[in-house]
Amino acid sequence: MDQVVIRECLSIEELDTCVQLQRVVFGLPDLEVSPRRHLIVSRQAGGWTLGAFSDRGNGRLVGFVHHLAAVKNDGEVFGYSHMMAVDREYQNQGVGTRLKWAQRERALAEGGSFIKWTWDPMQARNAHFNLNRLGVIVSSYAENFYGTDYGTDPLLETGAHRGIDSDRLFAGWHLSSERVLDLAQGREPKPLGEVAMRIEIPKDWSQLIREDADTARQQQLRVRREFHEAFSAGLICAGFERGTTNPHYLLYKPSLLLASRSEDR
Repeated sequence: MDQVVIRECLSIEELDTCVQLQRVVFGLPDLEVSPRRHLIVSRQAGGWTLGAFSDRGNGRLVGFVHHLAAVKNDGEVFGYSHMMAVDREYQNQGVGTRLKWAQRERALAEGGSFIKWTWDPMQARNAHFNLNRLGVIVSSYAENFYGTDYGTDPLLETGAHRGIDSDRLFAGWHLSSERVLDLAQGREPKPLGEVAMRIEIPKDWSQLIREDADTARQQQLRVRREFHEAFSAGLICAGFERGTTNPHYLLYKPSLLLASRSEDR
């Protein structure tokens, strides 16, 4: 495997490669791509873009994570992770994991304690990565957050496949919580206790959209409704279960998560 170095993207050429990766990895039209100017301006506003550079091809950029400076209603500054992309040739090789842990280290060095981002609740791989590998927690759900989603398959843009809402879960990454510290140091975190609720999602969302868009919409509406019910009941999502059947989100009572967040500030 190539040696990969994580460092900040600073040059125009490096930022342009970040733009190209968005097109290739996400299949986005130009209207939806974050342009070079956005990456540059956000750096001036306190954000940054970390890149993963391979030693092959004289330091080729093979992935990036873009971090924004954000402000809560009470004036507290936190991090917002706008996007992360990894070249398809380098996916499933730990590049994304290294980028996220490097993002955490950079945020901590700047005095940060919390990073927020979104992901599609129907994507099992992202759910496993965020909840089980990084230790985020989730307590809010947004309907059609970005407007109609674009897919990498041209079929998603035409006919019956058009119009899938861009629902999103909000990841809350408490950078110094006990659970995140354990995961960062390669330790098995403490069990979270009894599961209060499970929310099932399709095993292969992209395939379902391609083969049966109407059923996909029905499944999305069901998952949306169940998350709203769970969050209205005060439950928090903190785990994900994969298996031979359809995967499930795991939700818990808040009291079970207090110990795992004892070191938060």
